[in-house]
Amino acid sequence: MCRSVRVRVRAWLLGRASRRDAGMVTSEYAVGIIAAVAFAAALYKVVTSGQVGAELQGIVGRALNVPM
Repeated sequence: MCRSVRVRVRAWLLGRASRRDAGMVTSEYAVGIIAAVAFAAALYKVVTSGQVGAELQGIVGRALNVPM
């Protein structure tokens, strides 16, 4: 077998092997989306709580009242 043919065949086989597991399947997307939504909901609850809201307002207030 000619060297260039072997190189091409090897490249083709490596390309096929790398494409086999290239992406996520639908179930992995679903689990990822559910995890992202759960994280967003937890973050929303924390940010909208009274203590955190007051702290964020204080930070923004101090940032806007900085003398130039």
